[in-house]
Amino acid sequence: MVVLAKAELEQIALPAAQPPMADVRAVDLCAAPGAARAAAARALVAACEEQGFFRVTGHGVPQELVLAVETAAAGFFALPQAEKEGGVGEPVGYGCKQIGDGGDLGWIEYLLLCLTSAGTVPAASFPFSTLPELLEEYAAAVRRVARGVLELMAEGLGIEPADAISRLVADAESDNMLRVNHYPPAPAQQAGRLLTGFGEHTDPQIISVLRSNGTTGLEIAGHDGAWASVPPEADSFFINVGDALQVLTNGRFRSVKHRVVVSSERSRVSMIFLGGPPPGARLAPLPQLLGDGGGSRYREFTWKEYKSSSHRGRLVDDRLRPFEN
Repeated sequence: MVVLAKAELEQIALPAAQPPMADVRAVDLCAAPGAARAAAARALVAACEEQGFFRVTGHGVPQELVLAVETAAAGFFALPQAEKEGGVGEPVGYGCKQIGDGGDLGWIEYLLLCLTSAGTVPAASFPFSTLPELLEEYAAAVRRVARGVLELMAEGLGIEPADAISRLVADAESDNMLRVNHYPPAPAQQAGRLLTGFGEHTDPQIISVLRSNGTTGLEIAGHDGAWASVPPEADSFFINVGDALQVLTNGRFRSVKHRVVVSSERSRVSMIFLGGPPPGARLAPLPQLLGDGGGSRYREFTWKEYKSSSHRGRLVDDRLRPFEN
């Protein structure tokens, strides 16, 4: 249950608005080798350049698994508050209304879970009923999706080897996480206004693989800063370009700014795989993408350094600016 004081509600209130629907490119991960796969790779690269956001079909994740996880997650969030808070841990576990360490608030409760090198949820980090078993299977499946996306991306960029980017999320030390967000219906007294569920931000990782329970609320910002609403897709996963991928591509790909607004009478549950590199991995533009001039927009830094820096600020901050040349 999310409870905010009146002043906190005012802090996250947004004026009622109806942004246009986003035109989200679709990329088929199971396109046949040859011309079809080459076309899919080109479409992926174009989507990363234009929006930093797209959806994938042909991902191979069973619909039955997705629905089972969504149902189990909704069941967890329906538990009494004391039972949910019993799972609070550091740095993972259950959280409510507070997002990060910068003072950001949202109409949200969530689970944030570390993943092992196999893409599974360590039992010690998640002492909740039977949900961990489903989340383990789900996390392993979406990790494979992330790797498939990054390998197709390397093809589209003409980068070799094929795992030049995907190995950063497949390493035994990769900093992969699974986030399960629950946005309850807006309170009755907020009629006519929207609430911030998760404030505008970019994801610091390389890639995010997102799925929701068919409820609207996710919005992405265009190059002009205008917001567009992302229509739910029952059979797709949405992919976000993260800050680290923007660095690896020397700014060619755009880390998409996005947010979640709450207006629906229906609860929204979303599950996000956050694919990050190992803490000690050194991030800088890939040499193949520096162009003829060889100029790098970003200085070299470690993932641990960037993650620590990003956690100190507010969600809306331009976290890459201190790392620009």
